[in-house]
Amino acid sequence: MFEAQDIREWRGHDVVDRERHKIGVLEAVYVDTATDQPAFATVTVGLPTRHRLVFVPLGDATVGPGYLKVAYDKKQVKEAPSIGTDGELLAEDEKTVFAHYELAYRTGAGGERRLARR
Repeated sequence: MFEAQDIREWRGHDVVDRERHKIGVLEAVYVDTATDQPAFATVTVGLPTRHRLVFVPLGDATVGPGYLKVAYDKKQVKEAPSIGTDGELLAEDEKTVFAHYELAYRTGAGGERRLARR
């Protein structure tokens, strides 16, 4: 897993899939609120006039010189739930993001959100 202090260094790097096909550019990292560890990233995808941000899990991701390689293929990531480039992930939409990747979702003990942008 990545160290949280390195998050700022990843922004603007290419995000590639398992086969090193470029998916887009890393926009932000979301941490798991229970552990404060990086859990998801948003990736800028789309045409220059129609960008959007898609979510991709950071489990099993690796960082290389100038890129972040995720453990999911390009097609699956591009079909993931998205938000506008100036949007935010609503608490009620978090479950959909996890479900797209067939990941278990649970809120905090008090019902608090699972993801927080860093």
